Amino acid sequence: MGRDPDDYVLDPEWDVNAPPTTRYYNLTLTEAVGSPDGVLRTLLLLNSQFPGPLIRANTNDTLHITLHNHSPNSTSLHWHGQHQRGTPWMDGTVGITSCPIPPGSSFTYVFTVTQTSGTYWYHAHFSTTRIDGVFGPLIIHAPDEQRVSSDRVLMVQDYYHDVSAAMLKGYLAPDNENAEPVPDGALINGRGRVDCASVAQGRVCNESWGGGMQYVGVEMGGVHRVRFVNVGALAEFDIEIDDHEMTLIEADGTPLTPTPLHRLRINIAQRYTVLLRATSPSTSSQPTFWLRARMLPHCFATIPPTLDPEVRAILHYTPSPPPLAPHNPHLLPTTTPRSASQDLECKDLNTTLLTPSPAIHPPPAAETLIRLRSNFEIGAYALARGYFNASSWRPAQTPTLVSIVDGLRSHNASFAANETTDTGAMSAFDVGRQLVVRVAAGTVVDVLIDNFDDGNHPFHLHGHRFWVLGQGKGYYDMGGYGSGEGLEVRNPLVRDTVTVEAYGWVLVRVRMDNVGVWAMHCHIVWHAEAGMVMQFYVPEAVREGCAVPERQRGGGIEDEVFMREWVDRG
Repeated sequence: MGRDPDDYVLDPEWDVNAPPTTRYYNLTLTEAVGSPDGVLRTLLLLNSQFPGPLIRANTNDTLHITLHNHSPNSTSLHWHGQHQRGTPWMDGTVGITSCPIPPGSSFTYVFTVTQTSGTYWYHAHFSTTRIDGVFGPLIIHAPDEQRVSSDRVLMVQDYYHDVSAAMLKGYLAPDNENAEPVPDGALINGRGRVDCASVAQGRVCNESWGGGMQYVGVEMGGVHRVRFVNVGALAEFDIEIDDHEMTLIEADGTPLTPTPLHRLRINIAQRYTVLLRATSPSTSSQPTFWLRARMLPHCFATIPPTLDPEVRAILHYTPSPPPLAPHNPHLLPTTTPRSASQDLECKDLNTTLLTPSPAIHPPPAAETLIRLRSNFEIGAYALARGYFNASSWRPAQTPTLVSIVDGLRSHNASFAANETTDTGAMSAFDVGRQLVVRVAAGTVVDVLIDNFDDGNHPFHLHGHRFWVLGQGKGYYDMGGYGSGEGLEVRNPLVRDTVTVEAYGWVLVRVRMDNVGVWAMHCHIVWHAEAGMVMQFYVPEAVREGCAVPERQRGGGIEDEVFMREWVDRG
């Protein structure tokens, strides 16, 4: 089950200049008992591994990925950051673009990788199952990719000793006012080690069962690419490498002007790529160093006294051998962090310092401003639900894309595809449960999110990237909106996942040029399941969706398989 520490080291012989081709992958999802940090629990495995295998392609390749679901629950796969141009039904967003894949069934995702390169990932998009193990890295290469001494992926995550479905029931229970489950620890590439003395009574724990520490071997004197991905459920991380500075070169697939930093803050679903120069002045006496990934526990509902918020990997210079006995303290690094202080506010790193290179200039003005309010409210049955404006999402029995396609195909007069409310929401859907905003293809839209919640939200938009014009604390002053005062409008960061801090705001600009139905949601898994999800419908040419595969229109799957326990949780 455990992965070899070098499994996510990219083969340097990969041909980034190869002509476009179709690349085939097969994934088998199973359930098994494992102990990534020493505590036994039930996991979901892809190809008998935790986390899932590395998937690679070049820009303009076609991916042909078959998922065989041998687990006891329905599932799906979403290709995070891939735009799915022309294939929105391959987005894998259950309840919006597709139905789930039932137990005992298989489904093949086929899509062409266009307009993207860099660091991405894939994960389940059905309930909370991704944090049980249904995720892995997805790397898209471009011909102009910088040559480096080595290239690897490091995925950081918070980690729980309970199965997510059991925790979700407690989280969504009456009289639980958005108290998210607190992680039991953290992992790097599915590896960690817990102190069994700190583990709750009744747990089966043996420290020797854990995956141990991740080793990162780098050639001394070389320049090494490290691709960080936060694949967790709740926690934001600060990452640093003792005695080393990192140079940030990519954010969510966008190449950046190289920016030096010694500490990297990364929220859930975000990706940052850095260059690491293996030239520490202390190598004469110390060939190993701590790589530290520290959660921000001050943003948790509670902080258990036994929680260790930091997980470590060992960076070692080659040709010196790695420490082969991690339980022997004499063979472990003795380095210390540059500073023990930590910014306790859960927010993005200062994105105004990050500029795309080459420049990606935004359109000078938006044609439409969409204002959203994110918050939690206590509703019926004393349930705390997540909201965009007055809408708290519940998965419909028929996915949104299927409803629209079928309504257009049948020329159903009762399906008001073009009727919207004064806020742009489609009248064809119950706005209380399905906020679907219709935007004409090619329209430039500004989306302003004011967060009325005391927690941060990493929001992800499917099918598109956006320019981050500004973000901050308090509520946005519309007085400067028309002039662009206080906003970054020259060459702002372009990405697909952005954080709005507690009682803060974020303003993004997006060109809605990808037809289909696209989710925007908080990537904290608990918040999305509580309803903090909305959708954009980009309608032109969506009739082509009438050719979507029968499975993705809902054929062959009974509603009760799709809904299971999720009918009317609110």
